[in-house]
Amino acid sequence: MMNIDTINMLIQEGEGLTVEFKERFTPRIDEDIVAFANTKGGSIFLGVKDDRTISGEKLTNDLKARINSITRNCSPPIQVNLKQLGDVVSVEVPQGEEKPYCCKSGYFRRLDGTTPKMTNHELRIMFQNGETLPFEERINKGITWGDISKQKIKDFLKEADISLKRISPEDLLSSLNVSREGRITNAGVLFFAENVRRFVLQAQMTLIAFKGREKVHIYDRQDIQDDLLTQFNAAVFFFKKHLNRRSIIRGVNREDVYEIPLEAIREAVVNAIVHRDYSIRGTSLMVEIYDDRVEITNPGGLPRGLQEKDFGRISVRRNEIIADLFYRMDKVERAGTGIQRMKDSMKAAGLPLPEIKYDTFFTITLRRPPKEEIPGSVKGSEKSSEKGTEKSSEKILEVIRGNRRISAREIGEMVGISPRAVEKLISKLKREGHLNRVGPDKGGYWEIVEDK
Repeated sequence: MMNIDTINMLIQEGEGLTVEFKERFTPRIDEDIVAFANTKGGSIFLGVKDDRTISGEKLTNDLKARINSITRNCSPPIQVNLKQLGDVVSVEVPQGEEKPYCCKSGYFRRLDGTTPKMTNHELRIMFQNGETLPFEERINKGITWGDISKQKIKDFLKEADISLKRISPEDLLSSLNVSREGRITNAGVLFFAENVRRFVLQAQMTLIAFKGREKVHIYDRQDIQDDLLTQFNAAVFFFKKHLNRRSIIRGVNREDVYEIPLEAIREAVVNAIVHRDYSIRGTSLMVEIYDDRVEITNPGGLPRGLQEKDFGRISVRRNEIIADLFYRMDKVERAGTGIQRMKDSMKAAGLPLPEIKYDTFFTITLRRPPKEEIPGSVKGSEKSSEKGTEKSSEKILEVIRGNRRISAREIGEMVGISPRAVEKLISKLKREGHLNRVGPDKGGYWEIVEDK
């Protein structure tokens, strides 16, 4: 139920799949109303600026009449709930039962924090998908609130730049649309469960580095059986570990430039996580590094109704809520731009465009440059010439922020120091109160005290 505490929490979280801010009322609010009805439902807050500051709006009789007139003229008509909550007017729109809905300017849907107009093809997809509840929205019957990790909630709030105090996990997960009527959905499990695979067995990412161009000689492998944010960070660090890099000087700062642009890597990884079909049992999202290329493969081909010619032009997401959470963490750019951004960054680096294949699985291949074309490069895992315990300590904390379950051996490979040096620096960080180890060496995780 919407109240002042809830609305303040949603304002702090910012705009997203189910939240829209309007500084003042305009007749074009009809587009947002039908968009929410066509998607997951949501709330429009009148009197709130895009930067989350409150400008104020009053729910007068005239404003009520104008909004009700707008909703009656939608087709089919939409019933909304209007409330004055402090200085903000809340317009609550339920998810529609008679989709699709339209207003005088057309059909709209909600995508991340935007309200794009729907194309004829997107309308056909909506009809084809019917009312089947997506896997991410299904209630997970095995999990309880005691299985939710408070540390993972803290990690998410930090990544999303959300400042909330004294908020219960129940209220937060409800506001993020990963719980419903007090019960946690599969999306909630995939982000916030302490032991994700206990409830979604197939929630795994496998990272493999091969020697050569074939699937023969494995020289590094990690199985990430954890939440989706940890999977994302672990994959990016795995690429940093195994791709060649060179250093350039920009002003007074040194910057590492990788042989494949990190922007393309991040886009490919988050694309795979967001579009994966998590309902397929016995599968894993695969990240494979070869001498001449990298491949990222996720279970599930094109979303139902999306045709090959439309790929990269029409944004149809298998997991809208998972995409929304990555959008809030600034891991996903504007809706529908991921593939194009990947192409642009590869082209700017003088590399071939991404190769995309899909049937029952979806694979993106990014080509590595020939070794002779990488002057002055070093392997991501080779030792750095950087010295000084303070700088190494900062690097260790940075690596741990990216993957709280990383091993001491892997930290040494990422930072470029010996295992013995890692042990000494970790002991020092523990003594100084910057770092704690929670649980055993195998199965436990790191906790950075400043993140509490």
